[in-house]
Amino acid sequence: MFGFTWIHISLFLVTLLYLTVEGKDVYVTVRDGDQASLPCGNMINDQEKCDSITWIYSVSQNSTSVELITLGQTSENAKLKSDRLSVTTNCSLVIKKVTSEDVGRYTCRQFDESGQRQGQDAPVYLSLITVIGHKSSKTVMLSCFVQTYGDCRHTVRWLHQDNDVGKDHKDMRTSQSDCSATISFKTSYYEEKPGYLASFKCEVTNKNDGEVQLCNFTPLSSCRKAGVNPSKTSGELKTTTSPTIISTTQEDCSFLNYVMLVMRVAELLLITVITVVIIRAQGNKRPPDAIIVLNSVKSPPVTRSGPEANQVQDEVTVNYENLRSTFASVKLH
Repeated sequence: MFGFTWIHISLFLVTLLYLTVEGKDVYVTVRDGDQASLPCGNMINDQEKCDSITWIYSVSQNSTSVELITLGQTSENAKLKSDRLSVTTNCSLVIKKVTSEDVGRYTCRQFDESGQRQGQDAPVYLSLITVIGHKSSKTVMLSCFVQTYGDCRHTVRWLHQDNDVGKDHKDMRTSQSDCSATISFKTSYYEEKPGYLASFKCEVTNKNDGEVQLCNFTPLSSCRKAGVNPSKTSGELKTTTSPTIISTTQEDCSFLNYVMLVMRVAELLLITVITVVIIRAQGNKRPPDAIIVLNSVKSPPVTRSGPEANQVQDEVTVNYENLRSTFASVKLH
């Protein structure tokens, strides 16, 4: 009985270990412009040239998968970004200068010499952090958002001097949603306080593995894991592009208002012209020429006394022509 129970326990532990090794997903989150290294897990055989490894990419769950690396060589499907792709000695896929087009699911698949698939696929999910800023004459707004494969699996918030900014802060306004967060403050703070932007960090937490990363707005560098002293990892940080601040000047607003004003005036003029044309068209409508009415009235004979007793009044014809005339023509016979 004891031996039978021990066998069951051993089988359970082996199965659990197999699921842990074979079924674990890997999540990699980097900042835009950084370099990403995607590990090929579940390696069965030692690979010297990685000529039995194929990397497959999928941008979404409903999209068609594309082979980027086929048996260790760059595929024809990856020509457009072949200069950014490479495979390391341990068969990891390296992507340089990551952009939003690189976000998705990457699968490392192994084959034997006969071309038969070996082992389980090793999926890696690549997400991208983007930090940008907008500046107007009155307000500066910093935005931080994460692009992921499928549903959002990250929480995002802004820190000021390593502290959370509450919603009731008198000088700052914050807002959060799935995979994004914004913070805004007066432009005067940005202009009057040198290095003010350096006091802001975007904190990104991966819900799947609990990893927390901190991303400075400036100086711009790769995001670092929370709790790691930046001075110890400064040699590993890769400088990316300059921080993006999109300026919206007052002149731009004035020009836009001017264009809108001109369009409204033109609209009013057009309505006025159409109204005048309609009124004039209605005023010029005159009734059709009246039909000539010819009334013939035969007066009955009248008997008169005296010498004219036998005189009979001739037929009297009255013609009404052109009712618009100011007179009527009467002709007696």
